[in-house]
Amino acid sequence: MKEIYHVSFPGLGIETEVSPVAFTIGTFSIYWYGIIIATGFVLAVTYCMKIAKKHNINEDKLLNCVIVGMITAVIGARAYFVAFSWDIYKNNPASILNIHSGGLAIYGGLLGALAGGLTAAKIQKMKIIPILDVAVFGFFIGQGIGRWGNFTNQEAFGSETSMPWAMVSEKTGGVGVHPCFFYESMWCLAGFLILHFVLSKRQCFNGELFYFYLIWYGAERTVVEGLRTDSLMIHGTNIRVSQVLSIILFISGLVLMITNLAKAKKKSKEMSPD
Repeated sequence: MKEIYHVSFPGLGIETEVSPVAFTIGTFSIYWYGIIIATGFVLAVTYCMKIAKKHNINEDKLLNCVIVGMITAVIGARAYFVAFSWDIYKNNPASILNIHSGGLAIYGGLLGALAGGLTAAKIQKMKIIPILDVAVFGFFIGQGIGRWGNFTNQEAFGSETSMPWAMVSEKTGGVGVHPCFFYESMWCLAGFLILHFVLSKRQCFNGELFYFYLIWYGAERTVVEGLRTDSLMIHGTNIRVSQVLSIILFISGLVLMITNLAKAKKKSKEMSPD
């Protein structure tokens, strides 16, 4: 029998029912989480392939990077979660392979995708920075859509709140909580729109789009991670590992953006006629 959650947003007058399971075939269940993640992945790849030529990237080689990155993304997502939840697995290491029961971390997936995809790019003698500028479009699309898988699972929500958009369900203990999955979804989709309609039209230098992603996502995740109640912690501390990583991404992106903008401005000035 399918598990059903009664979800409501009392302040908005919205009530609905969701189930993690989309449908079953015999004894095998197909989960909404997987369907939503797959949808986000397909749309992300489709868009990135469409803009590859604009960035002087060979589509066939890019597809090779995507295939490798997809595999390493799953490995990275699982490894990240296991590394910071080791108490769950230390007495039964074989359960690490049971990803069907959940336990994937988005940061691990991003790092895994980059590691695999960029390794494939290096082997194919492709320029790395243009690939990163294209990849971030896919990251924003995939994350913006994929976070709704957390909604169907009723996970990745935050602490108790009285805000009008507070979410209530059996999983929240019947109290209103921050719908953190929604915050991140909207932020990522907004980031995609900024890239598509603004920055890609006036890109000043290679890497600008990637640095924007580091700043935009790093800023949001730093704040939203602080609201969540299911954060992975650095062992032996109360420090949220994803929040620390987000701060590092934000600062790194900001430094790289400012430095390269200054270089681009200086180069433009030197090339301008007196």
